[in-house]
Amino acid sequence: MSLIEQVNAGIMASMKAKEQDRLRALRGIKSAFLLLQTAEGVSEVTDDMCIKALQKMAKQRKDSLDIYVQQGREDLAVIERAELSVIEEFLPAQMSAEDIEAQVKNIIAEAGASGMKDLGKVMPVAMKAMGAVADGKLISETVKRLLS
Repeated sequence: MSLIEQVNAGIMASMKAKEQDRLRALRGIKSAFLLLQTAEGVSEVTDDMCIKALQKMAKQRKDSLDIYVQQGREDLAVIERAELSVIEEFLPAQMSAEDIEAQVKNIIAEAGASGMKDLGKVMPVAMKAMGAVADGKLISETVKRLLS
């Protein structure tokens, strides 16, 4: 079952169970998927495109959550946490920091990178290899740490 079908099924289940928080988050996900479908030059929406959209939504929720917590707005932080947990249900399991470091070491060895000047060689390869299953910020920090 594709991600779009899973979200639609989740919306129906949430409506029946009267879960308003979950329903709001699922409708936001569906909206993002519909924007992908109507984008110019897109003939078919793949699960990879949906995962990228979900990752972007999760990052937005995390950033908003940090701001709300810093400003003491727990009422808004609760909403962001609920939406983030629903979004993360549809994302693939994220790699651990140790797994990311091991894979980055392999990429650095394959690219023959020796220092920070080779960051431009390593980052695109690392993001392509792990972008769907690891946080880009964590990948970037690991690459910079290993190259310096």
